[in-house]
Amino acid sequence: MKIAKLISAIGVIAMTAVILNGFINGSFSEDGAELLANPWGIVSLVDLYVGFILFSMWIAFREASLALTITWIILMMVFGFFTGALYVLIALYKSNGDWALFFLGDRKARYVS
Repeated sequence: MKIAKLISAIGVIAMTAVILNGFINGSFSEDGAELLANPWGIVSLVDLYVGFILFSMWIAFREASLALTITWIILMMVFGFFTGALYVLIALYKSNGDWALFFLGDRKARYVS
């Protein structure tokens, strides 16, 4: 579990750095227009959002609170895998080394006896 925590922490740090770089040095509207003008840019965005949706399904499965689930999914759609890495890191710490709790969250009692 230590390796998973390290990888997710590195993910949070890396995503924070690149998001800040994008906001500081980029133009969301200009760069976004270039991305959407490129067929592979569209492929990349579809690929990315399919990943966001699949990851969000895991969040929805393991969270008991509807409000918390909706909040995490909105953050996922806005901030991408920065949110995913942060969610994983928090879930790893909350699970205290219990992989079943990490993967199943609040549903662990239902599936593991």
